[in-house]
Amino acid sequence: MRRGSWLVKAMSYLATVFLLVTLNFFLPRAMPGDPIDALLSRSSTEYIDNEDTRADLAEYYGLDRSLPVQYGRYLAGLVRGDLGVSIRTNAPVSDALLARLPWTLLLVGSATAVATAVGLIAGVHAGWRRARPVDRGLLALFLGLREFPTFLLGSLALFVFAVKLNWFPLAGARDRFAELSLIGQVNDVANHLVLPATVLAVGLAAGHYLVMRAGMVSELGADYLLLGRAKGLPERRLKYRYAARNALLPVVSLTAIQLGFAVTGAILVERVFAYPGIGRLLFDSIGARDYPVIQGCFLVTTIIVVSVNALADLLYRRLDPRTTG
Repeated sequence: MRRGSWLVKAMSYLATVFLLVTLNFFLPRAMPGDPIDALLSRSSTEYIDNEDTRADLAEYYGLDRSLPVQYGRYLAGLVRGDLGVSIRTNAPVSDALLARLPWTLLLVGSATAVATAVGLIAGVHAGWRRARPVDRGLLALFLGLREFPTFLLGSLALFVFAVKLNWFPLAGARDRFAELSLIGQVNDVANHLVLPATVLAVGLAAGHYLVMRAGMVSELGADYLLLGRAKGLPERRLKYRYAARNALLPVVSLTAIQLGFAVTGAILVERVFAYPGIGRLLFDSIGARDYPVIQGCFLVTTIIVVSVNALADLLYRRLDPRTTG
């Protein structure tokens, strides 16, 4: 890729980040109510029917300023690396994000890895045997799983495997009260991860499967496969080394796109399984209209998704030199 193309790409990604950061500021403020109303509501244990107290709190958190002034202070804080203070807990937002981010990365990363592996293998196998019983069965299975609501699948998984069978923990990411060795801690975290990661991976695997199957079907009549068969090359080599490799390119872009869906799905999954990630933090903060925390969660999500898309774009150009400008 030429230097000018690199510069254009970099500028487009920076513009995207700036636009998303701007939306990140204004969208929470479009919700009905405000953080002070949520903090001092009649259902809250901290309810105070005093307008002076409300005014003092609004001044303390800068909510009494106009939106342009708040926006300017928000951008200035981002430049300094200051994400603000949670209105709900009065703790630095950066501390809350640093405590939750590793769990979300573990959950989303594990689910994406499993979904990619399962979807690719199933897609290659089904596409290679198009219109056969195995293809029809896998297609029906993945189409059904793709339309199954994540929260319902998570609830069913909890009821069957955690409550009835007692194979996996009911909630959380680890047992805080058990004294375990290093290996025991790893096993404990993995045991808590199995159900939420599997539920999150189900829908993602369907997307990879459909794209990979379509790619394999489009490669079946390619000239290089006919030439390979004429040369006596084994079917396994033609299937995986040639057809699957050429059909893999769209999956690279799909993986980056699906990361956004994985992060969105993680919000529901973390809520169902009480998993202590950013998704659960965001869900709780929306209910409290905690603007700084909502902004911090969206900002981290934005940076992750945009960065992965940029890396996928670079990888795609590496795999397919024809896209290099």
